[in-house]
Amino acid sequence: MAVADWSGSLLEWDRQLRSLKERIGPVFGRREVRETAGAFVDGLLVGVERKTGWLLSEAAGVERPYRMQSLLGRSRWDADDLRDVIRTYAIEALGDADGVLVVDETGFLKKGEHSVGVARQYSGTAGRIENCQVAVFLSYASRFGHTLIDRRLYLPEGWAEDTNRRLAAGVPETVTFATKPALARDLVAAALDAGLPCAYVLADALYGSDKSLRVMLERRHQPHVLAVRSNEKLMALPFKSETAAAIVERLAPGEWQRLAAGEGAKGPRLYDWARVRLFRLQEEGQPFDHWLLVRRSLRDRTQRAYYVVFAPADVELAELAGVAGLRWTIETCFELAKDELGLDHCEARSWHGFHRHVTLVMAASAFLAKLRADLLRSAMPREQPSKRNERSPVHVLAS
Repeated sequence: MAVADWSGSLLEWDRQLRSLKERIGPVFGRREVRETAGAFVDGLLVGVERKTGWLLSEAAGVERPYRMQSLLGRSRWDADDLRDVIRTYAIEALGDADGVLVVDETGFLKKGEHSVGVARQYSGTAGRIENCQVAVFLSYASRFGHTLIDRRLYLPEGWAEDTNRRLAAGVPETVTFATKPALARDLVAAALDAGLPCAYVLADALYGSDKSLRVMLERRHQPHVLAVRSNEKLMALPFKSETAAAIVERLAPGEWQRLAAGEGAKGPRLYDWARVRLFRLQEEGQPFDHWLLVRRSLRDRTQRAYYVVFAPADVELAELAGVAGLRWTIETCFELAKDELGLDHCEARSWHGFHRHVTLVMAASAFLAKLRADLLRSAMPREQPSKRNERSPVHVLAS
């Protein structure tokens, strides 16, 4: 194998980008809008510090920002149609039977009160209550890479019930107040309905504690590893409800195993892991089971993370540890999208403007994910490029 095969020098950036633009072109209809959308994506991918209408226009060699601003505002195209195209494009590049769907939200700090959905609310990005927008995202991760594939702005109840603000921001009449877990259920259901190959669904405790999400996934026979809080009430004994923390206290020293939860900057991220079977009525003839999974810090045994698991009955503990470790891939997606592609640089204040900007960023992110996946595949042994990896996904996920 030559160095060029794995270094990336053979990647056909221009041809691949033209292919992406041709793929998304029909969403925009008119030729002028298609060209502007293509120039917008170009600007996201080049080294423009702020992805504003003026600076993106400058990068495109246009004197005024009218067309860039119109792309997010007055022009006629549906951001959900673009989302559907990007989701298909991403799955063609990354799709794998061992792939996972990951749910999380991220915040966008804002000044003023006119941007749609902005309010004083908790932002995980800032780690405190801030004036911000919050959106729920869905990402896809496999051994070939990871990227964002869906999004929905969270509309606080005060916004949802304020007719004047809704009209000013162009919030559709069909959009009503929905909690973040409810938004997550819709995103996951839409992805599963679209037939995405998915071994597990992952989420943090905000979503894992939502029983409606867990029930929806179980009814679909969809395995999941969802984080829960230490005070989540579960049944490890018949008809006795206890907190997750109390259940774990009964574990014997020999029930813990030291396993990696993925690769970190300094090598494998090692933790102690254990699981307890939960008392649940199993569907007859279905090969699934329920567990409480727990991760314990090696340095401080009081630091624990808890997960509710629904998975094949014969799944190994090492597999579950590897799956749980993949939840952080969505954080990498957010980091790339914000630091490099301007996810948080949206100038539009309207509902449609926000979703258009974010979806165009998702297109640029999926393009980069496809390039990485193509490079990874080019380095695989040619005689078995699609061989199913039987190890825990934590060992094979592309960084």
